[in-house]
Amino acid sequence: MSIAEEVLSEAWRWIGTPYRHGGSRCTVGCDCLGLVRGIWRALYGQEPQLVPVYSMDWAESSTADPLLDAARLHMTEKTVNGAEPGDLLVFRWRDGVAAKHLGILADQGRFIHAYEGHSVVGSALVPQWRKRIAGVFAFPDRNAAVRRSTSSP
Repeated sequence: MSIAEEVLSEAWRWIGTPYRHGGSRCTVGCDCLGLVRGIWRALYGQEPQLVPVYSMDWAESSTADPLLDAARLHMTEKTVNGAEPGDLLVFRWRDGVAAKHLGILADQGRFIHAYEGHSVVGSALVPQWRKRIAGVFAFPDRNAAVRRSTSSP
């Protein structure tokens, strides 16, 4: 099974997990970052870096782009047109603010994400979502993930 297939399989396992800001535990609760953190742990055993506690409005009070920066550090960036099932999608709500939502591209024009006020769901990747994609990233193979996590700050 490829890494992308494993990512997708693990993401589907999280469907129905309640939305909990800052959470990252399957069936217990997670937000969109927690979903990705949990998938990463399932695939690689440990997260590549510590995630500090963050407020729900962290992106509105920052000019940095930490989600994109972390994805670029630990994953392989792809073009939007090159996105494949199992890839990480990073969304930006509007120009001039940090990207602040994550999901996993699924089959048949859908993606899996933790949706505030709901749970981890599969949603159609409709034009309103597509136009907000700020980045697409492939999860690394296991050897690359281990090398990156041991060399990151």
